Amino acid sequence: MKGYVSIPNSIYTKPCKYCGARPIIALTSHIDYVVRCPNSDTHYKTQPGLIDVEDWNIHNTLLYERDKISNRY
Repeated sequence: MKGYVSIPNSIYTKPCKYCGARPIIALTSHIDYVVRCPNSDTHYKTQPGLIDVEDWNIHNTLLYERDKISNRY
């Protein structure tokens, strides 16, 4: 057994804001799951419990791009 489940493409998920990977569902204990990045444990993961794709999407939204906009006039 792999220890994780790939999220089907029919479910909308935002990619990881650090590496661009599609999230996975991982089992943390006998009954708790997390949605996390498959590439790194240091990237964002949801709290253990129910599968919370909405929380993943909220935390992986880029609100603005830093350092690309010059404030020179």
